[in-house]
Amino acid sequence: MSLRLALVVLVAANLLSALAVVYARHENRQLFVQLTRLEKARDELDIEFGRLQLEQATWAESNRIDQVARDRLGMKFPEGPEIVVVRP
Repeated sequence: MSLRLALVVLVAANLLSALAVVYARHENRQLFVQLTRLEKARDELDIEFGRLQLEQATWAESNRIDQVARDRLGMKFPEGPEIVVVRP
């Protein structure tokens, strides 16, 4: 009788461990798919960040700032008589 009980316990343990393996593999696949999605999103954000850095560098260029100051604001460099030196 104890041999049958041991056999039943071993079969039950074998089935439970097989189910645990199946569950673990399923979880692993789901997490891998999520990781792949997150890596793709990260790569897209890296590309967008690089584009924004390039755009910022373009807008911050001194030639561009000078052009906008002249065209939109009507600014210009002062002429000789317009310059006033303030001494302490």
